[in-house]
Amino acid sequence: MQKNEQLRILEALLFASPEPLNQSRINSVFKDDPPKLAELVKKLKEKYEKEKHGFEVRKVAGGYQFATCSEYSPWVRRLIQNQSKLKLSAAALESLAIVAYKQPLSRFEIESIRGVDCSGVLKTLLSRQLLKIAGRAEGPGRPLLYGTTREFLEHFGLDRISDLPRLREITELTAADENSDGGVRAPE
Repeated sequence: MQKNEQLRILEALLFASPEPLNQSRINSVFKDDPPKLAELVKKLKEKYEKEKHGFEVRKVAGGYQFATCSEYSPWVRRLIQNQSKLKLSAAALESLAIVAYKQPLSRFEIESIRGVDCSGVLKTLLSRQLLKIAGRAEGPGRPLLYGTTREFLEHFGLDRISDLPRLREITELTAADENSDGGVRAPE
């Protein structure tokens, strides 16, 4: 099979796949002599950059997926503005962020950071498959430990957990926002 046909097949697979496409899935699709996914993706990326498409191939959760180029995200956001498939409460987002940055950790550790009971929030995040039980802690009662899932990475467009912004970066951005006047002027 020629490389051009392999590229077209990869495009079709990326388009049809609901989750990131990885080498093991490619191996299961191509029976004899499966191509190297990373090499094909590199060629597709070059092609899309040259042709100036509105989408690109991005590495997400250990595989590859089609994604909208960032400069076109405002239009896509308007299109799907009211169709968000995952809405989380502030409490759920707080708990999820704590787990993402400090995982694995127990419910008690999450509650000590947030200062409130988190059992309902954790159940919600587990049911939405954004968190998983990552084991048990050593110590009295051997409490469950929580960690993020592959679905968490996919939903937030991350390849790995280390792609999260550093806490210092977030603090600096927050401080910059608080110091700016936001473009609003007091009447004179």
